[in-house]
Amino acid sequence: MLAELRLENYAVIDNVAIEFAAGLNLLTGETGAGKSILIDALGLLLGDKASSDVIRTGAERAVVAAAFESEGAAARSIAAILETNGLDAENGSLILRREIAAGGKGRVFINNQPATVAVLKQIAPHLAVIHAQNESIVNFDAAARQELLDAYAGVELKEVSGAFAHWKQIRGRIAELEQDEQDRMRLLDLWNFQCREIEEARLRTSDSAQGGPQEDEQLEAEKRVLANAEKIYGAAINAFDLLYEGNASTSSSLRAAQKHLEELARYEPKFQGALAELESARISVEDVGATLRDYAGGIQASPERLAEIEERLALLDRLKRKYGPTLAETIAFGDDIRRKLSEMENKDQVLLELRAMLAVAAEEYRKAARSVSRKRLEAGRKLEKLVEAEVNDLAMRASFRIVVEENEGEEHWTSSGINQVIYRITTNVGETMRPLEQIASGGELSRVMLALKASVEAGTNPGGDPTKKKKSGAAQRTLVFDEIDTGIGGRAAEAVGKKLKALSKGNQVLCVTHLPQIATFADHHFLIEKRESGGRAKTTVRQITGEERTEEVARMLSGAKLTETSRKHAEQMIRANG
Repeated sequence: MLAELRLENYAVIDNVAIEFAAGLNLLTGETGAGKSILIDALGLLLGDKASSDVIRTGAERAVVAAAFESEGAAARSIAAILETNGLDAENGSLILRREIAAGGKGRVFINNQPATVAVLKQIAPHLAVIHAQNESIVNFDAAARQELLDAYAGVELKEVSGAFAHWKQIRGRIAELEQDEQDRMRLLDLWNFQCREIEEARLRTSDSAQGGPQEDEQLEAEKRVLANAEKIYGAAINAFDLLYEGNASTSSSLRAAQKHLEELARYEPKFQGALAELESARISVEDVGATLRDYAGGIQASPERLAEIEERLALLDRLKRKYGPTLAETIAFGDDIRRKLSEMENKDQVLLELRAMLAVAAEEYRKAARSVSRKRLEAGRKLEKLVEAEVNDLAMRASFRIVVEENEGEEHWTSSGINQVIYRITTNVGETMRPLEQIASGGELSRVMLALKASVEAGTNPGGDPTKKKKSGAAQRTLVFDEIDTGIGGRAAEAVGKKLKALSKGNQVLCVTHLPQIATFADHHFLIEKRESGGRAKTTVRQITGEERTEEVARMLSGAKLTETSRKHAEQMIRANG
Protein backbone atom coordinates (compact mmCIF):
# COMPACT_ATOMS: atom_id res chain seq x y z
CA MET A 1 0.00 0.00 0.00
CA LEU A 2 1.23 3.50 -0.84
CA ALA A 3 1.46 5.38 2.45
CA GLU A 4 3.08 8.62 1.30
CA LEU A 5 4.17 10.33 -1.92
CA ARG A 6 6.57 13.30 -1.92
CA LEU A 7 7.51 15.54 -4.84
CA GLU A 8 10.13 18.29 -4.85
CA ASN A 9 10.78 20.65 -7.78
CA TYR A 10 8.75 18.39 -10.08
CA ALA A 11 7.05 20.17 -13.04
CA VAL A 12 4.85 22.91 -11.50
CA ILE A 13 5.09 21.38 -8.02
CA ASP A 14 7.43 23.10 -5.58
CA ASN A 15 7.17 20.78 -2.59
CA VAL A 16 4.28 18.44 -1.86
CA ALA A 17 3.75 15.52 0.54
CA ILE A 18 0.56 13.45 0.31
CA GLU A 19 -0.44 10.78 2.83
CA PHE A 20 -2.66 8.12 1.29
CA ALA A 21 -4.62 5.43 3.11
CA ALA A 22 -6.40 2.15 2.46
CA GLY A 23 -9.59 2.23 0.43
CA LEU A 24 -10.58 4.55 -2.42
CA ASN A 25 -8.37 7.65 -2.75
CA LEU A 26 -9.75 10.12 -5.31
CA LEU A 27 -7.91 13.09 -6.77
CA THR A 28 -9.86 15.94 -8.33
CA GLY A 29 -9.17 19.46 -9.53
CA GLU A 30 -9.74 21.78 -12.43
CA THR A 31 -8.39 20.93 -15.88
CA GLY A 32 -4.67 21.76 -16.04
CA ALA A 33 -4.21 21.75 -12.27
CA GLY A 34 -1.71 18.90 -12.53
CA LYS A 35 -3.71 15.83 -11.49
CA SER A 36 -1.87 13.46 -13.83
CA ILE A 37 1.52 14.86 -12.74
CA LEU A 38 1.23 12.86 -9.52
CA ILE A 39 0.57 9.65 -11.45
CA ASP A 40 3.52 10.32 -13.77
CA ALA A 41 5.76 10.89 -10.74
CA LEU A 42 4.62 7.62 -9.16
CA GLY A 43 5.42 5.90 -12.46
CA LEU A 44 9.05 7.01 -12.13
CA LEU A 45 9.27 5.10 -8.84
CA LEU A 46 7.97 2.02 -10.64
CA GLY A 47 10.76 2.20 -13.22
CA ASP A 48 9.39 4.47 -15.95
CA LYS A 49 11.87 6.38 -18.09
CA ALA A 50 12.88 9.76 -16.68
CA SER A 51 13.40 13.05 -18.49
CA SER A 52 15.08 16.23 -17.29
CA ASP A 53 12.05 18.11 -18.69
CA VAL A 54 10.21 17.39 -15.42
CA ILE A 55 12.65 19.52 -13.39
CA ARG A 56 11.00 22.73 -12.19
CA THR A 57 12.42 25.81 -13.90
CA GLY A 58 15.31 27.22 -11.91
CA ALA A 59 15.93 24.03 -9.90
CA GLU A 60 18.95 21.76 -10.26
CA ARG A 61 17.08 18.52 -9.74
CA ALA A 62 13.66 16.99 -9.15
CA VAL A 63 13.04 14.46 -6.38
CA VAL A 64 10.23 11.91 -6.16
CA ALA A 65 9.93 9.69 -3.09
CA ALA A 66 7.36 7.27 -1.72
CA ALA A 67 6.83 5.06 1.30
CA PHE A 68 5.07 1.73 0.80
CA GLU A 69 3.81 -0.71 3.40
CA SER A 70 3.68 -4.41 2.55
CA GLU A 71 2.99 -7.70 4.27
CA GLY A 72 2.63 -11.41 3.57
CA ALA A 73 3.70 -12.81 0.20
CA ALA A 74 4.34 -9.37 -1.31
CA ALA A 75 6.73 -8.42 1.49
CA ARG A 76 8.59 -11.73 1.12
CA SER A 77 8.87 -11.31 -2.66
CA ILE A 78 10.19 -7.76 -2.30
CA ALA A 79 12.69 -8.84 0.36
CA ALA A 80 13.95 -11.65 -1.91
CA ILE A 81 14.43 -9.23 -4.84
CA LEU A 82 16.30 -6.76 -2.64
CA GLU A 83 18.52 -9.50 -1.21
CA THR A 84 19.35 -10.74 -4.72
CA ASN A 85 20.46 -7.22 -5.61
CA GLY A 86 22.52 -6.75 -2.45
CA LEU A 87 20.05 -4.42 -0.71
CA ASP A 88 18.70 -4.57 2.84
CA ALA A 89 14.96 -4.89 3.36
CA GLU A 90 13.04 -3.14 6.13
CA ASN A 91 10.41 -5.07 8.03
CA GLY A 92 7.11 -4.34 6.27
CA SER A 93 8.15 -0.98 4.83
CA LEU A 94 9.84 0.21 1.67
CA ILE A 95 11.15 3.71 0.92
CA LEU A 96 11.84 4.60 -2.71
CA ARG A 97 13.52 7.79 -3.89
CA ARG A 98 14.48 8.92 -7.36
CA GLU A 99 16.41 12.05 -8.23
CA ILE A 100 16.38 13.49 -11.76
CA ALA A 101 19.19 15.93 -12.47
CA ALA A 102 19.72 18.32 -15.36
CA GLY A 103 21.32 16.60 -18.33
CA GLY A 104 19.27 13.44 -17.88
CA LYS A 105 21.40 11.94 -15.11
CA GLY A 106 19.76 10.70 -11.97
CA ARG A 107 20.03 8.48 -8.93
CA VAL A 108 17.84 5.79 -7.35
CA PHE A 109 17.69 4.88 -3.66
CA ILE A 110 15.82 2.00 -2.02
CA ASN A 111 15.63 2.15 1.78
CA ASN A 112 18.30 4.89 1.55
CA GLN A 113 20.68 2.55 -0.30
CA PRO A 114 21.94 3.29 -3.84
CA ALA A 115 20.08 1.15 -6.37
CA THR A 116 19.15 1.06 -10.06
CA VAL A 117 16.03 1.59 -12.19
CA ALA A 118 16.22 -2.12 -13.07
CA VAL A 119 15.57 -3.01 -9.41
CA LEU A 120 12.59 -0.60 -9.33
CA LYS A 121 11.13 -2.45 -12.31
CA GLN A 122 11.58 -5.80 -10.55
CA ILE A 123 9.71 -4.78 -7.40
CA ALA A 124 7.08 -2.63 -9.18
CA PRO A 125 4.59 -5.49 -9.86
CA HIS A 126 4.43 -6.16 -6.11
CA LEU A 127 3.67 -2.52 -5.30
CA ALA A 128 1.37 -0.83 -7.79
CA VAL A 129 -0.16 -0.99 -11.25
CA ILE A 130 -0.97 2.18 -13.19
CA HIS A 131 -3.80 2.20 -15.71
CA ALA A 132 -3.63 5.44 -17.66
CA GLN A 133 -6.33 6.78 -19.96
CA ASN A 134 -6.53 4.39 -22.96
CA GLU A 135 -2.91 3.35 -22.32
CA SER A 136 -3.86 -0.27 -21.75
CA ILE A 137 -5.60 -0.39 -25.11
CA VAL A 138 -2.77 1.33 -26.96
CA ASN A 139 -0.36 -1.28 -25.60
CA PHE A 140 -2.90 -4.09 -25.65
CA ASP A 141 -0.99 -6.35 -28.03
CA ALA A 142 -0.99 -10.15 -28.15
CA ALA A 143 1.62 -10.40 -25.39
CA ALA A 144 -0.32 -8.06 -23.09
CA ARG A 145 -3.57 -9.99 -23.60
CA GLN A 146 -1.82 -13.26 -22.78
CA GLU A 147 -0.06 -11.81 -19.72
CA LEU A 148 -3.39 -10.62 -18.33
CA LEU A 149 -4.92 -14.09 -18.67
CA ASP A 150 -1.79 -15.71 -17.22
CA ALA A 151 -1.95 -13.39 -14.22
CA TYR A 152 -5.50 -14.54 -13.56
CA ALA A 153 -4.66 -18.22 -14.17
CA GLY A 154 -1.47 -18.13 -12.12
CA VAL A 155 0.46 -19.61 -15.07
CA GLU A 156 4.20 -20.23 -14.57
CA LEU A 157 6.22 -20.05 -17.80
CA LYS A 158 9.59 -21.24 -16.47
CA GLU A 159 9.20 -24.83 -17.70
CA VAL A 160 7.87 -23.98 -21.16
CA SER A 161 10.41 -21.19 -21.73
CA GLY A 162 13.25 -23.51 -20.68
CA ALA A 163 12.02 -26.26 -23.01
CA PHE A 164 11.73 -23.75 -25.86
CA ALA A 165 15.28 -22.46 -25.30
CA HIS A 166 16.64 -26.04 -25.29
CA TRP A 167 14.79 -26.96 -28.50
CA LYS A 168 15.88 -23.74 -30.20
CA GLN A 169 19.53 -24.28 -29.23
CA ILE A 170 19.58 -27.79 -30.75
CA ARG A 171 17.84 -26.55 -33.89
CA GLY A 172 20.49 -23.82 -34.20
CA ARG A 173 23.29 -26.41 -34.04
CA ILE A 174 21.61 -28.44 -36.78
CA ALA A 175 21.24 -25.31 -38.93
CA GLU A 176 24.97 -24.62 -38.58
CA LEU A 177 25.81 -28.12 -39.81
CA GLU A 178 23.31 -28.02 -42.68
CA GLN A 179 24.21 -24.67 -44.21
CA ASP A 180 25.42 -24.72 -47.83
CA GLU A 181 28.92 -25.87 -48.67
CA GLN A 182 30.38 -22.44 -49.51
CA ASP A 183 29.23 -20.95 -46.21
CA ARG A 184 30.40 -24.08 -44.41
CA MET A 185 33.92 -23.82 -45.83
CA ARG A 186 34.17 -20.14 -44.89
CA LEU A 187 33.01 -20.97 -41.39
CA LEU A 188 35.48 -23.85 -41.10
CA ASP A 189 38.35 -21.56 -42.12
CA LEU A 190 37.32 -19.02 -39.48
CA TRP A 191 36.94 -21.67 -36.76
CA ASN A 192 40.29 -23.27 -37.63
CA PHE A 193 42.02 -19.90 -37.41
CA GLN A 194 40.38 -19.08 -34.08
CA CYS A 195 41.12 -22.52 -32.66
CA ARG A 196 44.76 -22.39 -33.78
CA GLU A 197 45.26 -18.88 -32.37
CA ILE A 198 43.95 -19.91 -28.96
CA GLU A 199 45.80 -23.24 -28.89
CA GLU A 200 49.14 -21.67 -29.84
CA ALA A 201 48.83 -19.31 -26.90
CA ARG A 202 48.78 -22.34 -24.54
CA LEU A 203 46.44 -20.61 -22.13
CA ARG A 204 46.50 -21.88 -18.55
CA THR A 205 43.54 -21.85 -16.21
CA SER A 206 45.80 -22.21 -13.15
CA ASP A 207 43.82 -23.45 -10.16
CA SER A 208 40.81 -21.18 -10.72
CA ALA A 209 38.47 -24.06 -9.91
CA GLN A 210 39.75 -23.82 -6.34
CA GLY A 211 39.45 -20.04 -6.36
CA GLY A 212 43.08 -19.38 -7.35
CA PRO A 213 44.22 -16.60 -9.70
CA GLN A 214 44.21 -16.92 -13.48
CA GLU A 215 47.45 -16.79 -15.46
CA ASP A 216 47.00 -13.11 -16.35
CA GLU A 217 46.44 -12.23 -12.69
CA GLN A 218 49.60 -14.11 -11.66
CA LEU A 219 51.63 -12.38 -14.36
CA GLU A 220 50.33 -8.95 -13.36
CA ALA A 221 51.43 -9.63 -9.77
CA GLU A 222 54.90 -10.76 -10.92
CA LYS A 223 55.18 -7.73 -13.21
CA ARG A 224 54.49 -5.36 -10.30
CA VAL A 225 57.34 -6.96 -8.33
CA LEU A 226 59.83 -6.88 -11.21
CA ALA A 227 58.96 -3.30 -12.18
CA ASN A 228 59.58 -2.18 -8.58
CA ALA A 229 62.34 -4.65 -7.63
CA GLU A 230 64.72 -2.01 -6.20
CA LYS A 231 62.04 -0.41 -3.99
CA ILE A 232 60.76 -3.79 -2.79
CA TYR A 233 64.31 -5.05 -2.01
CA GLY A 234 65.09 -1.87 -0.06
CA ALA A 235 61.88 -2.08 1.93
CA ALA A 236 62.45 -5.75 2.83
CA ILE A 237 66.14 -5.25 3.85
CA ASN A 238 65.39 -2.12 5.88
CA ALA A 239 62.61 -3.91 7.71
CA PHE A 240 64.92 -6.88 8.31
CA ASP A 241 67.63 -4.61 9.77
CA LEU A 242 65.18 -2.90 12.09
CA LEU A 243 63.73 -6.17 13.30
CA TYR A 244 66.80 -8.43 13.49
CA GLU A 245 70.16 -7.36 12.10
CA GLY A 246 70.93 -3.82 13.31
CA ASN A 247 72.61 -2.90 16.58
CA ALA A 248 69.40 -1.32 17.84
CA SER A 249 67.11 -3.93 16.25
CA THR A 250 63.84 -4.92 17.79
CA SER A 251 65.21 -8.40 18.42
CA SER A 252 68.23 -7.02 20.33
CA SER A 253 66.00 -4.74 22.39
CA LEU A 254 63.71 -7.63 23.25
CA ARG A 255 66.67 -9.82 24.27
CA ALA A 256 67.97 -7.05 26.57
CA ALA A 257 64.52 -6.53 28.06
CA GLN A 258 64.24 -10.29 28.53
CA LYS A 259 67.42 -10.36 30.68
CA HIS A 260 66.15 -7.58 32.91
CA LEU A 261 62.79 -9.31 33.25
CA GLU A 262 64.51 -12.60 34.20
CA GLU A 263 66.31 -10.76 37.01
CA LEU A 264 63.03 -9.17 38.09
CA ALA A 265 61.22 -12.52 38.07
CA ARG A 266 63.73 -13.97 40.52
CA TYR A 267 62.33 -11.60 43.16
CA GLU A 268 58.77 -11.19 41.91
CA PRO A 269 57.27 -14.47 40.52
CA LYS A 270 54.27 -12.67 38.98
CA PHE A 271 56.50 -11.53 36.08
CA GLN A 272 57.03 -15.14 34.92
CA GLY A 273 53.99 -14.84 32.66
CA ALA A 274 55.23 -11.56 31.17
CA LEU A 275 58.62 -13.20 30.57
CA ALA A 276 56.96 -15.97 28.55
CA GLU A 277 55.00 -13.43 26.47
CA LEU A 278 58.20 -11.48 25.79
CA GLU A 279 59.93 -14.65 24.64
CA SER A 280 57.04 -15.40 22.27
CA ALA A 281 57.17 -11.86 20.87
CA ARG A 282 60.94 -12.11 20.28
CA ILE A 283 60.55 -15.42 18.42
CA SER A 284 57.76 -13.92 16.24
CA VAL A 285 59.90 -10.86 15.42
CA GLU A 286 62.88 -13.04 14.49
CA ASP A 287 60.63 -15.26 12.32
CA VAL A 288 59.34 -12.22 10.45
CA GLY A 289 62.92 -10.95 10.06
CA ALA A 290 64.06 -14.29 8.63
CA THR A 291 61.14 -14.29 6.19
CA LEU A 292 62.04 -10.76 5.03
CA ARG A 293 65.70 -11.73 4.59
CA ASP A 294 64.83 -14.80 2.51
CA TYR A 295 62.33 -12.79 0.42
CA ALA A 296 64.88 -10.03 -0.26
CA GLY A 297 67.46 -12.62 -1.25
CA GLY A 298 65.12 -14.02 -3.87
CA ILE A 299 64.38 -10.69 -5.55
CA GLN A 300 66.13 -10.33 -8.87
CA ALA A 301 65.83 -7.31 -11.12
CA SER A 302 65.47 -9.07 -14.46
CA PRO A 303 64.66 -6.78 -17.42
CA GLU A 304 64.53 -9.88 -19.64
CA ARG A 305 61.84 -11.54 -17.50
CA LEU A 306 59.92 -8.25 -17.26
CA ALA A 307 59.90 -7.90 -21.05
CA GLU A 308 58.80 -11.53 -21.39
CA ILE A 309 55.89 -10.96 -18.98
CA GLU A 310 54.77 -7.77 -20.72
CA GLU A 311 54.81 -9.55 -24.09
CA ARG A 312 52.75 -12.44 -22.67
CA LEU A 313 50.25 -10.06 -21.08
CA ALA A 314 49.86 -8.20 -24.38
CA LEU A 315 49.04 -11.51 -26.10
CA LEU A 316 46.51 -12.43 -23.40
CA ASP A 317 44.87 -8.99 -23.61
CA ARG A 318 44.53 -9.30 -27.40
CA LEU A 319 42.89 -12.72 -27.09
CA LYS A 320 40.56 -11.52 -24.33
CA ARG A 321 39.43 -8.57 -26.48
CA LYS A 322 38.62 -10.98 -29.32
CA TYR A 323 37.20 -13.96 -27.44
CA GLY A 324 36.80 -12.92 -23.76
CA PRO A 325 36.43 -10.62 -21.99
CA THR A 326 38.06 -12.85 -19.33
CA LEU A 327 40.74 -15.51 -19.72
CA ALA A 328 38.34 -18.21 -18.53
CA GLU A 329 35.77 -17.16 -21.16
CA THR A 330 38.50 -17.15 -23.84
CA ILE A 331 39.43 -20.73 -22.92
CA ALA A 332 35.74 -21.70 -22.95
CA PHE A 333 35.37 -20.10 -26.41
CA GLY A 334 38.26 -22.23 -27.68
CA ASP A 335 36.67 -25.38 -26.24
CA ASP A 336 33.39 -24.53 -27.98
CA ILE A 337 35.17 -23.97 -31.32
CA ARG A 338 36.91 -27.34 -30.99
CA ARG A 339 33.54 -28.97 -30.37
CA LYS A 340 32.07 -27.33 -33.47
CA LEU A 341 35.04 -28.41 -35.60
CA SER A 342 34.65 -31.95 -34.33
CA GLU A 343 30.97 -31.87 -35.22
CA MET A 344 31.76 -30.61 -38.72
CA GLU A 345 34.29 -33.40 -39.27
CA ASN A 346 31.70 -35.97 -38.16
CA LYS A 347 28.79 -34.11 -39.69
CA ASP A 348 26.55 -37.02 -40.69
CA GLN A 349 26.84 -38.87 -37.39
CA VAL A 350 26.40 -35.70 -35.36
CA LEU A 351 23.34 -34.70 -37.39
CA LEU A 352 21.71 -38.05 -36.65
CA GLU A 353 22.34 -37.57 -32.95
CA LEU A 354 21.15 -33.96 -32.97
CA ARG A 355 17.94 -34.80 -34.84
CA ALA A 356 17.17 -37.47 -32.27
CA MET A 357 17.82 -34.93 -29.51
CA LEU A 358 15.65 -32.38 -31.33
CA ALA A 359 12.73 -34.80 -31.47
CA VAL A 360 12.98 -35.39 -27.72
CA ALA A 361 13.30 -31.63 -27.03
CA ALA A 362 10.29 -30.90 -29.28
CA GLU A 363 8.16 -33.43 -27.41
CA GLU A 364 9.22 -31.93 -24.07
CA TYR A 365 8.22 -28.48 -25.35
CA ARG A 366 4.84 -29.71 -26.63
CA LYS A 367 4.14 -31.33 -23.27
CA ALA A 368 4.96 -28.14 -21.35
CA ALA A 369 3.12 -25.90 -23.85
CA ARG A 370 -0.02 -28.08 -23.81
CA SER A 371 -0.07 -27.98 -20.01
CA VAL A 372 0.04 -24.17 -20.08
CA SER A 373 -2.58 -24.11 -22.82
CA ARG A 374 -5.00 -26.22 -20.77
CA LYS A 375 -4.66 -23.82 -17.85
CA ARG A 376 -5.30 -20.85 -20.14
CA LEU A 377 -8.39 -22.47 -21.67
CA GLU A 378 -9.84 -23.29 -18.27
CA ALA A 379 -9.03 -19.86 -16.85
CA GLY A 380 -10.36 -18.15 -19.98
CA ARG A 381 -13.80 -19.72 -19.54
CA LYS A 382 -13.95 -18.53 -15.92
CA LEU A 383 -12.53 -15.08 -16.56
CA GLU A 384 -14.87 -14.29 -19.48
CA LYS A 385 -17.90 -14.88 -17.24
CA LEU A 386 -16.46 -12.62 -14.55
CA VAL A 387 -15.62 -9.87 -17.04
CA GLU A 388 -19.02 -10.03 -18.72
CA ALA A 389 -20.75 -9.67 -15.35
CA GLU A 390 -18.44 -6.81 -14.37
CA VAL A 391 -18.96 -5.01 -17.71
CA ASN A 392 -22.72 -5.26 -17.42
CA ASP A 393 -22.51 -3.85 -13.89
CA LEU A 394 -21.01 -0.76 -15.54
CA ALA A 395 -24.19 0.29 -17.38
CA MET A 396 -23.46 -1.72 -20.54
CA ARG A 397 -25.22 -4.57 -22.30
CA ALA A 398 -22.27 -6.54 -23.56
CA SER A 399 -21.21 -10.07 -24.35
CA PHE A 400 -17.57 -10.93 -23.71
CA ARG A 401 -15.52 -13.96 -24.79
CA ILE A 402 -11.90 -15.01 -24.38
CA VAL A 403 -10.63 -17.06 -27.31
CA VAL A 404 -7.51 -19.14 -26.62
CA GLU A 405 -6.26 -20.37 -29.99
CA GLU A 406 -3.79 -23.27 -30.19
CA ASN A 407 -1.28 -23.67 -33.00
CA GLU A 408 1.27 -26.47 -32.64
CA GLY A 409 3.11 -25.64 -35.86
CA GLU A 410 6.78 -25.09 -35.07
CA GLU A 411 6.76 -21.73 -36.82
CA HIS A 412 4.35 -20.50 -34.11
CA TRP A 413 6.29 -21.80 -31.11
CA THR A 414 7.36 -19.15 -28.59
CA SER A 415 8.91 -19.08 -25.14
CA SER A 416 5.42 -18.51 -23.70
CA GLY A 417 3.70 -21.41 -25.45
CA ILE A 418 1.55 -22.21 -28.47
CA ASN A 419 -1.39 -19.89 -27.81
CA GLN A 420 -2.79 -16.67 -29.15
CA VAL A 421 -5.25 -15.00 -26.79
CA ILE A 422 -8.01 -12.84 -28.27
CA TYR A 423 -10.61 -10.89 -26.28
CA ARG A 424 -13.87 -10.44 -28.19
CA ILE A 425 -16.82 -8.27 -27.25
CA THR A 426 -20.05 -6.86 -28.57
CA THR A 427 -21.59 -3.91 -26.79
CA ASN A 428 -24.87 -3.92 -28.70
CA VAL A 429 -27.41 -6.71 -29.09
CA GLY A 430 -27.31 -8.38 -32.48
CA GLU A 431 -23.85 -7.15 -33.46
CA THR A 432 -20.95 -9.41 -34.36
CA MET A 433 -18.34 -9.87 -31.67
CA ARG A 434 -15.09 -8.07 -32.47
CA PRO A 435 -11.61 -7.96 -30.91
CA LEU A 436 -11.60 -5.70 -27.87
CA GLU A 437 -8.82 -3.45 -29.21
CA GLN A 438 -11.01 -2.55 -32.22
CA ILE A 439 -13.79 -0.98 -30.12
CA ALA A 440 -14.17 2.69 -31.05
CA SER A 441 -15.93 4.25 -28.05
CA GLY A 442 -13.57 5.71 -25.46
CA GLY A 443 -16.16 5.35 -22.70
CA GLU A 444 -16.68 1.67 -23.51
CA LEU A 445 -12.93 1.10 -23.62
CA SER A 446 -12.54 2.63 -20.16
CA ARG A 447 -15.27 0.51 -18.63
CA VAL A 448 -14.15 -2.75 -20.27
CA MET A 449 -10.58 -2.24 -19.09
CA LEU A 450 -11.83 -1.49 -15.57
CA ALA A 451 -13.93 -4.65 -15.67
CA LEU A 452 -10.93 -6.68 -16.86
CA LYS A 453 -8.68 -5.35 -14.12
CA ALA A 454 -11.35 -5.83 -11.47
CA SER A 455 -11.93 -9.42 -12.60
CA VAL A 456 -8.23 -10.32 -12.62
CA GLU A 457 -7.76 -8.78 -9.18
CA ALA A 458 -10.80 -10.74 -7.99
CA GLY A 459 -8.93 -13.95 -8.81
CA THR A 460 -7.21 -13.87 -5.40
CA ASN A 461 -10.45 -13.18 -3.49
CA PRO A 462 -12.68 -15.84 -1.95
CA GLY A 463 -15.33 -16.82 -4.44
CA GLY A 464 -13.86 -14.46 -7.02
CA ASP A 465 -15.85 -11.60 -5.54
CA PRO A 466 -14.07 -8.22 -5.77
CA THR A 467 -16.34 -6.76 -3.09
CA LYS A 468 -14.92 -9.09 -0.42
CA LYS A 469 -11.72 -8.46 1.45
CA LYS A 470 -8.71 -10.51 0.44
CA LYS A 471 -7.65 -13.61 2.28
CA SER A 472 -5.17 -13.09 5.08
CA GLY A 473 -1.70 -12.93 3.57
CA ALA A 474 -2.97 -12.29 0.05
CA ALA A 475 -1.09 -9.62 -1.86
CA GLN A 476 -2.66 -6.16 -1.65
CA ARG A 477 -1.42 -3.75 -4.29
CA THR A 478 -2.04 -0.15 -5.14
CA LEU A 479 -4.18 0.16 -8.27
CA VAL A 480 -3.95 3.54 -9.98
CA PHE A 481 -6.52 4.75 -12.52
CA ASP A 482 -5.71 7.96 -14.37
CA GLU A 483 -8.98 9.36 -15.80
CA ILE A 484 -10.28 5.92 -16.73
CA ASP A 485 -13.74 7.54 -16.68
CA THR A 486 -13.06 9.41 -19.95
CA GLY A 487 -16.03 9.47 -22.30
CA ILE A 488 -18.71 8.44 -19.80
CA GLY A 489 -21.26 10.19 -17.63
CA GLY A 490 -24.59 9.82 -15.90
CA ARG A 491 -25.59 6.27 -14.93
CA ALA A 492 -22.38 4.81 -16.37
CA ALA A 493 -20.26 7.14 -14.24
CA GLU A 494 -22.11 6.10 -11.08
CA ALA A 495 -21.60 2.43 -12.01
CA VAL A 496 -17.85 3.04 -12.44
CA GLY A 497 -17.75 4.74 -9.05
CA LYS A 498 -19.41 1.73 -7.43
CA LYS A 499 -16.96 -0.60 -9.17
CA LEU A 500 -13.96 1.40 -7.97
CA LYS A 501 -15.41 1.37 -4.46
CA ALA A 502 -15.84 -2.41 -4.58
CA LEU A 503 -12.33 -2.85 -5.95
CA SER A 504 -10.93 -0.77 -3.09
CA LYS A 505 -12.19 -3.26 -0.51
CA GLY A 506 -9.41 -5.66 -1.52
CA ASN A 507 -6.85 -3.18 -2.84
CA GLN A 508 -5.78 0.37 -2.25
CA VAL A 509 -7.18 2.38 -5.19
CA LEU A 510 -5.95 5.78 -6.40
CA CYS A 511 -8.07 7.43 -9.08
CA VAL A 512 -7.84 10.73 -10.92
CA THR A 513 -11.35 11.73 -11.96
CA HIS A 514 -13.24 14.69 -13.37
CA LEU A 515 -16.71 13.26 -12.68
CA PRO A 516 -18.68 14.23 -9.54
CA GLN A 517 -20.58 10.93 -9.64
CA ILE A 518 -17.29 9.10 -9.02
CA ALA A 519 -15.83 11.65 -6.59
CA THR A 520 -18.69 11.08 -4.15
CA PHE A 521 -17.56 7.46 -3.56
CA ALA A 522 -14.17 8.52 -2.12
CA ASP A 523 -12.95 7.25 1.23
CA HIS A 524 -10.25 9.93 1.00
CA HIS A 525 -10.67 12.96 -1.27
CA PHE A 526 -7.66 15.06 -2.38
CA LEU A 527 -7.97 18.42 -4.11
CA ILE A 528 -5.28 19.50 -6.57
CA GLU A 529 -5.05 23.24 -7.14
CA LYS A 530 -2.79 25.41 -9.28
CA ARG A 531 -2.27 29.00 -8.21
CA GLU A 532 0.06 31.85 -9.07
CA SER A 533 2.54 32.87 -6.40
CA GLY A 534 5.43 35.28 -6.86
CA GLY A 535 4.84 35.37 -10.60
CA ARG A 536 5.01 31.57 -10.94
CA ALA A 537 2.47 28.77 -11.18
CA LYS A 538 2.44 26.44 -8.21
CA THR A 539 0.44 23.24 -7.70
CA THR A 540 -0.65 22.13 -4.23
CA VAL A 541 -2.40 18.99 -2.99
CA ARG A 542 -4.48 18.71 0.17
CA GLN A 543 -7.05 16.35 1.59
CA ILE A 544 -10.54 17.81 1.89
CA THR A 545 -13.45 16.78 4.08
CA GLY A 546 -16.81 18.13 5.19
CA GLU A 547 -17.86 21.45 3.71
CA GLU A 548 -14.76 21.73 1.50
CA ARG A 549 -15.53 18.39 -0.11
CA THR A 550 -19.13 19.41 -0.72
CA GLU A 551 -17.90 22.61 -2.38
CA GLU A 552 -15.55 20.64 -4.66
CA VAL A 553 -18.26 18.18 -5.76
CA ALA A 554 -20.62 21.11 -6.36
CA ARG A 555 -17.94 22.77 -8.53
CA MET A 556 -17.61 19.56 -10.54
CA LEU A 557 -21.38 19.56 -11.01
CA SER A 558 -21.95 23.18 -12.02
CA GLY A 559 -18.54 24.60 -13.01
CA ALA A 560 -16.89 27.73 -11.62
CA LYS A 561 -20.19 29.35 -10.57
CA LEU A 562 -21.56 27.53 -7.52
CA THR A 563 -25.26 27.62 -6.74
CA GLU A 564 -27.27 26.58 -3.72
CA THR A 565 -28.87 23.92 -5.88
CA SER A 566 -25.51 22.41 -6.83
CA ARG A 567 -24.41 22.43 -3.17
CA LYS A 568 -27.55 20.58 -2.07
CA HIS A 569 -27.18 18.14 -4.93
CA ALA A 570 -23.57 17.52 -3.91
CA GLU A 571 -24.59 16.91 -0.29
CA GLN A 572 -27.21 14.38 -1.37
CA MET A 573 -24.78 12.52 -3.61
CA ILE A 574 -22.08 12.33 -0.92
CA ARG A 575 -24.58 11.04 1.65
CA ALA A 576 -25.92 8.46 -0.80
CA ASN A 577 -22.53 7.12 -1.88
CA GLY A 578 -20.35 7.70 1.20
